[in-house]
Amino acid sequence: MKRAKLLLLAFLVASAWAQAPSAKEIEAVYPDAHALYLDIHQNPELSAHETQTAAKLAGRLRSLGYEVTEHVGGTGIVAILKNGAGPTVMLRTELDALPVEEKTGLSYASKVHTKDDAGHDVPVMHACGHDLHMASIVGTAAIMAHSKDTWHGTLVLIGQPAEETIGGAEGMLKDGLFQRFPRPDVVLALHVDNTLPAGKVGITPGTYNTNSDSIRITIYGKGGHGAMPQTTIDPIVIAARTILALQTIASREVKPGEMVVTTVGYIQAGTKNNIIPDHAEMGLTVRTYKAEVRKQIMAAITRITKAEAEAAGAPREPSIERYEGTDSVYNDPALAQRLRGALESALGKENVVKTEPITTSEDFSYFVEQGIPGFYFSLGGADPEKFAEAEAVGTMLPSNHSPLFAPDLDPALHTGIAAEVAVLRNLLNGSAEDFRKIRPAER
Repeated sequence: MKRAKLLLLAFLVASAWAQAPSAKEIEAVYPDAHALYLDIHQNPELSAHETQTAAKLAGRLRSLGYEVTEHVGGTGIVAILKNGAGPTVMLRTELDALPVEEKTGLSYASKVHTKDDAGHDVPVMHACGHDLHMASIVGTAAIMAHSKDTWHGTLVLIGQPAEETIGGAEGMLKDGLFQRFPRPDVVLALHVDNTLPAGKVGITPGTYNTNSDSIRITIYGKGGHGAMPQTTIDPIVIAARTILALQTIASREVKPGEMVVTTVGYIQAGTKNNIIPDHAEMGLTVRTYKAEVRKQIMAAITRITKAEAEAAGAPREPSIERYEGTDSVYNDPALAQRLRGALESALGKENVVKTEPITTSEDFSYFVEQGIPGFYFSLGGADPEKFAEAEAVGTMLPSNHSPLFAPDLDPALHTGIAAEVAVLRNLLNGSAEDFRKIRPAER
């Protein structure tokens, strides 16, 4: 019995190593992936307008032999490669960039300006690393297409639009993503950031990030002359009181230790210094981990906002609108444990670390909520030397969405390709039944 267990262990280890892409495989596809990165980084497009980005990705995948469908849920693309009987695995990348002016000083920095949906001229930058995600998936797609003897089943690659505005995943689903195309048994994605040095990946079993709710509040007052405030009801003063009161939700209403972020990101009111306006608008982002805490926060925001307006004698009740949101991304623990072994074999055990849940949000959760086990992991993007220096003095490197965000392309891109191929080969060497036994656990 002991000998049988040792033989099984040896077989599993050998299988894991066989699933890891070789350096030769990665180097063969790296030049094209690198070129795509530079191109997309210099030519970013805003959410729901990623026409050229999607076309570039679709063209490369089509040339590799994938069956590609464009314009799914807007500018989204779906690429399918069938390789006999077996499971169906979906790997997603995002397409969109942000209205941020790049200040990295890189020779290939974006200089793009465009009109946003409101008609404003805005700069555009891949400040969240989606260009690196696309380059990784193209390199991965090439290796998988050229090594069909190492896996079996159906590989579905997704180019998703509008992640930054939390609408792309839902849009693709509403356009029949899982009805028009093979329904996956597992869904995967990665995301680059500066919380890990390039060359490493992070795994977070269970809750990966937060629920997100975007709220627009309009407070109504009574406008008038700034020199005669007694004749008015000042909505700016009401808004100021409301902002301060909202910060007591986390400190005084929620159990200590629970994660809550209530940020007022903007306040817009008035047109001139001596005119009291008749309304003020505020924009909030709310982040939570637990569903019950999320419900509590939303109720508290409503109660406080209405109470502050009533206390000031506002002529009408405030408008409180939740206009977008997404649930937290959940990593199936069993799936995460399985794929940790594949990643350790591909990258080295020291380069795969367990990470804590983060406070950002994104819409990959829409795919998991279709009842499909998911695995969403972190790709280190920080220059290893700069990361070590920052860690030594207790400072932080530029985060995603910063105009200074610039992943260390090599080794980050090499690592992204190696990691994606390793997890795909691991999953596409099983059977669909293996994953149908996995059910997303209760959060």
